[in-house]
Order: sequence, then structure tokens, then C-alpha cells
Amino acid sequence: MGTRQKDPSSKGRGVKVFAVLGAVAFMAQLDLFIVNLALPDMADSFGHASLGDLSWILNSYSIVLAALLVPAGRLADQLGRRRFFLLGVGVFTLASIICAIAPSLPVLVAGRAVQGLGAALIVPTSLGLLFAAFAPEDHSFVVGLWAGVAAIAAASGPTVGGLLVAVDWRLIFLVNVPIGAVTLVAGLRVLPEVRAKGSRSPDVVSSLSLLAAITLLSLGLIQSGEWGWGDPRTIALLLVSAFAASVTLRRTLTHEDALIEASLFRSSREFSTAAVALLLFFCAFASWLLVTVLFLQDAWHYGPIQTGLAVLPGPATAAVFALGAGPIVARFGRRKPAIVGPLCFAAGSLFWLLATPSHPDYVAGFLPGLLVAGVGSGLTQAPLFASVSTLVADRATTGSAVLNMCRQVGSAIGIAILVTLTAGENGSMAGWQRGWCFMAVCFIGAAVVVSTSARRQPGRRSGAP
Repeated sequence: MGTRQKDPSSKGRGVKVFAVLGAVAFMAQLDLFIVNLALPDMADSFGHASLGDLSWILNSYSIVLAALLVPAGRLADQLGRRRFFLLGVGVFTLASIICAIAPSLPVLVAGRAVQGLGAALIVPTSLGLLFAAFAPEDHSFVVGLWAGVAAIAAASGPTVGGLLVAVDWRLIFLVNVPIGAVTLVAGLRVLPEVRAKGSRSPDVVSSLSLLAAITLLSLGLIQSGEWGWGDPRTIALLLVSAFAASVTLRRTLTHEDALIEASLFRSSREFSTAAVALLLFFCAFASWLLVTVLFLQDAWHYGPIQTGLAVLPGPATAAVFALGAGPIVARFGRRKPAIVGPLCFAAGSLFWLLATPSHPDYVAGFLPGLLVAGVGSGLTQAPLFASVSTLVADRATTGSAVLNMCRQVGSAIGIAILVTLTAGENGSMAGWQRGWCFMAVCFIGAAVVVSTSARRQPGRRSGAP
């Protein structure tokens, strides 16, 4: 078990800890997707930049966050989770200011990368600190609630962004500043310091190889639309990415201090299943958030506020099911919601593929799919993230980092594939339909991963996915 310098002894203090950590987790996850809605306005501000160039505003954040989550989690276990959490809040807040005042697209992309660094310090330490603030019997409920907050934040991005972008897209970054400042003050007063016994620094080689694998894969996928799949540059990027990924895998299997510890997956099949399912789910989920905004604005010519309001029923539905994750898991176990959720989202994607017209028809041609997708979002994420509770407490931060890394890797890959699928379509329905089809395949894949794993384990307890 981890050792603590301060141990919150009451549920009242635990609630205060959750309030601080939940607020920052909400901010970090909201910012991951809130930018989607501002892309058209950003393009106008930066000389009508292409979608491929603008996608790096999203991918620079996702790539840095994905690559640094596990190193940050490992170092936080060793040097102090509270220390890393507050450092992350400070970095994220300063980076938000850089993004808000960015005079050019490269500066904005750089600012988003620094935001990703701050988020990498925040996300895994949030869950690690939560474990220290609550009794072991409350861990599953708290993890589910924490995952529910993240689900609501991710799904709420387009709606909140629409209201802010209607005034000025730079406000989507400035809104983080007061939240960050208040959290720093509250965190210094409320959060305990926690270190995990026996934690060691992560292997540098596997850390760098993972960063290279994710970055080069995303770059190759994005540029393939412009260069072509047969171009030597595209092939070289993908081959080097595959080599870097193989180095990461080899270090994981052979090095005792590898960035991603093989023991995490050996100790819990439920955790392993959740990692793969989250990667597939977020390939589609990130694509959905981007393609929805682009479709409503480019195909149906909605403005930012109208787009945000049009998407609102989805986050509202997701919020209901995410906040009810605790009772749902208690009644049905974690496995069933983790299967039904992606299938609901796939059904929404297929609805858009088959029923959405090129002209505005919101009630009959968009809303039904949005409501079903909201159910899917709310059901899926909490039980998958709650799988970290199957690990020993000392691995909570690292396990959370691995699951969040899978989410961010999936998001980066999904956006890159979406850009490739829609390249050259000039806003035609064919491009949107390819995106919806891709999403349906990924969502169904996530459900299959969970259900196949379940069939291979007839004797495991009912609560597992």
C-alpha cells in the first residue's frame, strides 16, 4: 500500500478532495474536445489553414498527453502525487494563456502541446489521490464517479465551445485560467501527499519510443491524404512508427522498469480488456466529436451557437447515464454496460450513415442518433475506467495513466484516420458517410473485445467486464 504524509480521515474531507480533483479533471478533459467547434474560426484567423494543418491543434495535445501519461504517473508515484498534480495545474493554466494570445498557428499548436504536458501530470494523479482520500470499499464507486465526470466533460465540449466561440474562440482557453487559479489554492489546502512504496523511475528508452511511435503514426496518417499512401514519405513514417512501437513492446516484455509494466496486464485480464476497448472506443469517439461539428457547420451551415445547442442533447443524455454509473454497475456489473454502450453508439453512427440528409433536417435526420449515442457515451466510460480498481492500490496512478494513454492514443489515431477518409471530398456527403462508417466499425470492435474476453472467462466474478 502507498504511504501518506497526510491522511484525510473523514468523508467530508474526501468530498472536498473529490471536488478539487473532479474540477480539474473536468477542465482537462473538456479542453481536449472543446477546440473542435472553434476550428472553422481558427482557420479564418490563421489564413484559411487546411484541415490537415488545423488537426495538429488537436493532435499535438493528444499525442503529448498520450506519450507522457505513464511517465508522469510513474514519477508521481515515486516523488509525490500531490506535487505532480499541482505542477500540472500550473503548467496547464500557463499554457492556456499562451493558446489564448497565440499570434500564429505554430504558436497555438505549441501551446496545445504544453497543455498536453500539464494534463499528463493532472489526469493519472487525480485518480491516485482519490484512492488515498477514500476507504477501499468506496474505491469502485469513486472511480466510476470520476470516470463519469470525464465522460460528461468530453461530451460537453462542443456545447460549451459553441457559446464561447460565438464571442471569440480565444475564450475557450481563457476560461481555464480562473479554474486553474482556484484549484491551485484549494489543492494546497485540501490535497494529501501520497507516494507509492517501491516505485522507480520509468525506462527512458521505452518512454521515447512510445512518443516516437504515436507521433509518427499520426503524422503518416494525416499526411497520407496529401502525399498519397504509396508516397515514400508516408511509407517511411509508418515503418519507423512500427519499429518504434516494436521497441516499446519489447521493452515492456523484457525490461523491469519499462514505461508500461507487463505485470499490470498479467495481474488483471479485466484491466487488459478495458485498455484495448478504450483505444477502439476513443478512435470513434474523438472522430465523432470532430465530424459532428464539421458536418453541422460545413454541410448544414450552422453557426457556433446553433451547433453547440444542436449537440446539447447528446451530452445531457450522457450525463444522466454517466452519473448513474454506480447504480447501473451495481445492478448489472461492469461487463454489460461496457458492451451495450459501444453498441448504442454504433447504432447512432449507423443512423447518421443511413438517415442523415445533405440538407438540414435536425429532428428526423440527426437527433435520434444523437440521443442513442449519448446513452452509449454515458454507459461505456465509467465501467471501463473503473477496471483500474482491480489493480493493487500502489499501481492506481500507473494503471490510470495506462488507461488514459489508450484513450489519447485512440483519439489521435481516430482523428488522423478521419482526416484521411474525408480528404479531398470538399464537404460532400461521401466524406461524412465514410466517417460515420469508420465510427460504427470501431464502436462495434470495442463491444466485441469486451464480450469476447468475457466468454473466455466463464468462471470470473460477475462484476468484471
